[in-house]
Amino acid sequence: MNRWRRRWSTAPIAWLAALIMVTFAGVIGAPADRAEAATDAGPAVYVIPVKQTVESGLQSFLERAYEEAGEAKAEHVVLVINTLGGKVVNAERIGHFIRESSIPTTAFVEGKAVSAGTYIALNADQIVMQPGSTIGAAAVVDGSGRLLEDPKTISFWTSEMSESAGLQGRDKNIAAAMVDINVTLDLKDKIGRDKLKGEILTLTASEAEKVGYSEHTAASVDEVVKWLGLEDRVQIEVTPSLAEKTARWLVDPVVMTVLLILGIAGVVIEMIVPGFGAPGIIGILAFGLYFFGHYVAGFAGMESVVLFVIGIALLIIEVFVPSFGILGILGSASLITGVVTAASDPMSAFISIVIALVAAIILIAIFVRMNKAKGVWNKFILRDKLTTEQGYLSADVKDSLLGLEGMTITPLRPAGTVLIGDNRIDVVTSGEFVDANRLVKVVKAEGTWVVVKESVNVTKI
Repeated sequence: MNRWRRRWSTAPIAWLAALIMVTFAGVIGAPADRAEAATDAGPAVYVIPVKQTVESGLQSFLERAYEEAGEAKAEHVVLVINTLGGKVVNAERIGHFIRESSIPTTAFVEGKAVSAGTYIALNADQIVMQPGSTIGAAAVVDGSGRLLEDPKTISFWTSEMSESAGLQGRDKNIAAAMVDINVTLDLKDKIGRDKLKGEILTLTASEAEKVGYSEHTAASVDEVVKWLGLEDRVQIEVTPSLAEKTARWLVDPVVMTVLLILGIAGVVIEMIVPGFGAPGIIGILAFGLYFFGHYVAGFAGMESVVLFVIGIALLIIEVFVPSFGILGILGSASLITGVVTAASDPMSAFISIVIALVAAIILIAIFVRMNKAKGVWNKFILRDKLTTEQGYLSADVKDSLLGLEGMTITPLRPAGTVLIGDNRIDVVTSGEFVDANRLVKVVKAEGTWVVVKESVNVTKI
């Protein structure tokens, strides 16, 4: 996984660009002391943006960026934060690996560090804020933006925020006031207002500096680097690669569900309709994009892909090889397991695949209804009628024998064989028995059904 991610790395390009700039400056006659300073500048400062929703894609990007910084033995990391928050689980993971990183990190709040963004900033070694920026409002909300009232969740997130603040010597109560509406604080002496019950605390840049939640106020990254005393260092900005940007979009729950719907419906429709056409191509592409996004994001391994392929194969075999549903059950279980294990949140993935299955079944039913005459089931059902009116004869018709006479070769009890002319004909009587060597007459001929009756007082010697 790490080797794959490094292929998307921008560090070699950035280092090459920096080297070219230094060389070019020396060639055109830059001052000797400046060239020497650039040469002796030491390890680089890595500038990493946090300017998107906090979710699995951001987590994967930051892990890759910190890995690059570690390989380059970077002296410092500046996280440029401007986010309205995101998922608690991803924020927690990001905060922990920033806290545990051996590279000193400064969080530069460029606009807003709200909710999960606040937690990420609190795990940095220093916080620097831009004039007009804010930090706080870290209450836990549901998908519709309403405050969660679950005491267990609030307690957990308050603890996480307070712990992160305490590790950097910041007031834990302020961190708790950013999460819990029930916390009250007397802050009038410091910022001119109190934190009242029912409110969520948010601090401006100047207020954050007064209460110790910011060490400095700066207008730009360059000012932050200068404040750190690292202005002579090469700055390397790490940005998300095209693959990471694409993956971030593909792992969105809505997009993920749509891909699963298209994948399931496309593959099943292709199975029940002869020929490799648009449904099959769309289905395979949808599943390919699903696993590509989760693989780049760092969630899907080869085991997930293998499980999924096995599931599809078993479902295809089930269509042609009756197994009393065993292969179908195993295939479905393998497919669902592959999809769930490829996702960052197994429960969300399970919900998505349930929704996708319901929607796909509806699409499949509509398609089948519109294409009744083209389904694979038509290969197992005889629907054509081969009638006489259409010129088909099921066997040799005996209508021409009507009224002819012949001699019985075998006794008719009531079926037997009669010689009519030079032809041996299988016949039956109306129920009576006729001995051999008796003259009989054809009284009825319907298709292959020939009925004879013994001629009276005639015997062949």
